[in-house]
Amino acid sequence: MMEAAKRIEKPKRSRLKLWSIYLILILIYVWAFAGMGVPEVKQTAGQISKAIFGGIFHPDWGYVSEPGGEDLLHGLLDTLAIAVLGTFISAFLCIPFAFWAANNRSKGRTVSGSGKFVLSFIRTFPELVMAIMFIKAVGPGSFAGVLALGLHSIGMLGKLFSEEIENMDLGPTEALMATGANRFQILWFAIIPQVIPGFLSYTLYRFEINVRSAAILGVIGAGGIGTPLIFALTSRDWNRVGIILLGIIVMVTIIDLISGYLRKRII
Repeated sequence: MMEAAKRIEKPKRSRLKLWSIYLILILIYVWAFAGMGVPEVKQTAGQISKAIFGGIFHPDWGYVSEPGGEDLLHGLLDTLAIAVLGTFISAFLCIPFAFWAANNRSKGRTVSGSGKFVLSFIRTFPELVMAIMFIKAVGPGSFAGVLALGLHSIGMLGKLFSEEIENMDLGPTEALMATGANRFQILWFAIIPQVIPGFLSYTLYRFEINVRSAAILGVIGAGGIGTPLIFALTSRDWNRVGIILLGIIVMVTIIDLISGYLRKRII
């Protein structure tokens, strides 16, 4: 009888926990929406929306390529270059931080904990904030965008790389240590062959994110396609806005397909 009563109590407790979670989520949503206030719709909203969608669905095809070089293709290439350089810089610079933050490569929790704290601190600053800081330091342009993406990506890639190091098989490392191999030999023959596929996969994934971020950084003056986009938005040239958005969508889609294919082959 007691066992049967316990079996009945378990479903009741699980249902109570589930309804408690639902109630908490509902309260959070109510609190979030309560602070938004009632949105005001301008009288010209319909006219402006019609102009925006009209320009987007009738893009300025003449802006795709222009003799002066300030066209869609050059803007997309600049954005792609910013993403490539930013990802390349972060992929190399984050490796020491990854080994610093990995629990199985440090002698104590304090050492790895400090590494994790540094990576978390770097990730705290969004790309836009870093881009604004670097624009003030080195001036507006693509160089500021590369520095912003490179520094910000160190935090995320370092975290992912450290987790890859922590999840590796320690068997080859212990076998080499038993044969008297030095640290460089252990790193080269036991650690790197295991973590390289994961490192490459995470780098490609981060590159996809950086392409999108590079398109946004240009809005604040960090180079790329975002600069002509903000000019077109400011001047309400919706036809040009449409072709720029279309170009970004095509570029991001192609990169996602290529990156996804390469990641599948690597893993």
